[in-house]
Amino acid sequence: MLYATGLSADDLEQPMVGIANPSADVTPCNIHLDRVADRATEGIADHGGTPMEFGTITISDAISMGHQGMKASLVSREMIADSVETVMFAERLDAFLGIAGCDKNHPAMMMAAARMDLPSVFLYGGAMMPGQLDGAEITGQDAIEAVGAYSEGTITAEELERIEHAACPGEGSCPGMYTANTMATISEALGLAPPGSASAPAETTDRLEVAYDTGELLMTVIERDIRPSDILTKEAFENAIAVQMAIGGSTNAVLHLLAIAEEAGVELDLEDFDRISQRTPCIGNFLPGGEYAMSHLHENGGVPVILKRLLDAGLLHGDVLTVTGQTMAENIEALELPDPDPDVVFPLDDPVHEKGAVAVLRGNVAPGGSVVKISGYDEEFVFEGTARVFEREEDAFEAVQSGEIDSGDVVVIRNEGPQGGPGMREMLQITAAIVGSGHEDDVVLLTDGRFSGATRGPMIGHVAPEAYVGGPIAALEDGDVITVDIPNRRVDADLSDAEIESRLENHRPTRHGEVPRALAKYGSMFDSAERGAVTRPPEESP
Repeated sequence: MLYATGLSADDLEQPMVGIANPSADVTPCNIHLDRVADRATEGIADHGGTPMEFGTITISDAISMGHQGMKASLVSREMIADSVETVMFAERLDAFLGIAGCDKNHPAMMMAAARMDLPSVFLYGGAMMPGQLDGAEITGQDAIEAVGAYSEGTITAEELERIEHAACPGEGSCPGMYTANTMATISEALGLAPPGSASAPAETTDRLEVAYDTGELLMTVIERDIRPSDILTKEAFENAIAVQMAIGGSTNAVLHLLAIAEEAGVELDLEDFDRISQRTPCIGNFLPGGEYAMSHLHENGGVPVILKRLLDAGLLHGDVLTVTGQTMAENIEALELPDPDPDVVFPLDDPVHEKGAVAVLRGNVAPGGSVVKISGYDEEFVFEGTARVFEREEDAFEAVQSGEIDSGDVVVIRNEGPQGGPGMREMLQITAAIVGSGHEDDVVLLTDGRFSGATRGPMIGHVAPEAYVGGPIAALEDGDVITVDIPNRRVDADLSDAEIESRLENHRPTRHGEVPRALAKYGSMFDSAERGAVTRPPEESP
């Protein structure tokens, strides 16, 4: 059968390298990945390997945002990881190269690598360049927030259309430090990707050089028999969390790092994120809370510049092994790094924020924890507001668009968790609408769903337990007083435990909207967001 594919007897004597390529026309994040895979294939073939490329699904988080299709986003992470593991297992391949473009490809490839524990390397397809409009750089974030501005009447339909046409100029993942670029950055911090490989934009020769070099590196990984289990230690995950906090990265990284750790058999919990956030300054001035895109980080030395700053300050474990066969510290020492523009990467003694990008809140609304991104607004944020409760995202969005949300409201959106969605939708459309309508600091959103990496403002997600399984968020009613206290890491309703229990006595699990069969199957296997929302076989359910 393999002779029929064009392979020779010599090819079959070499290591057979599986290359998972989620190239697709459905998203600019992945549309160019065939080109990236071709260069990686050349790097493997030129250095004694036999590349065996296969495809996986992908969806566009940006295009599925704001409607029922977003339910498939987190499900696709599990589907991609499952399909990669299935092909690698069935074809008995020797090593793995996982390529990623859009948000869920990234954790899926790393989850699959952790499961299989074959010699593996991760390769990012690269970020989109920012768009240009009237001499200024803009991104998709501007387009979505412009919808809120249009609904408020502060821009015209013509102005909105101009923004839409300029925001996304070409191939690559969304250009800010949203989920794709956060996870690409984290892949270097974990040690699964080559140093300096994350930041090169998609439409550059630098990206193709990275692809070739990554293919070549994988052959060294095979020769030295370096496995993900050698790399994915607790210390490596602590490095990844520190980098997430330092760059102002997406809250989705919390969910995905918990999932990768679960697949790697490493104990990681929400307290690790809050502990490391408390000691790690945010030094990256990146969108959405800051001003710059991934391409600007590339111009200033890439992810190793961030790693070096943290390592020099004693905030990273320098002795962890990476895919190069060297330690993190040895990798950084070997690089000639520039002094970055201090407006793009701040010095540690004068950071963007004194503490990291993410806080974990608990309380009687979220006894299992919740996550809020604190970069971009006051770290000492305390808010007391009145609950406006919605059973799904669409109802809340309609209320925002029609001007029914006022200063002092806490918009509660439930039944959007991993099981309840099913699929734990991202909610950039509504968070952007809230911000765009002038309520960036005076309205809080609270949900058992999650947010896009482009979300900014006091938006609290990943509330656990979720409403579908009878979490306290299911007990909230319009008019309840809710207090958010970032300094003390609390989110509480002015309700007694007895009142919450009484309200939950008649709770019935409810799903709203479309639930295709595939989503229903995966929805029945999802674990809680506090454990990464991984799917588990029934015998592994906690």
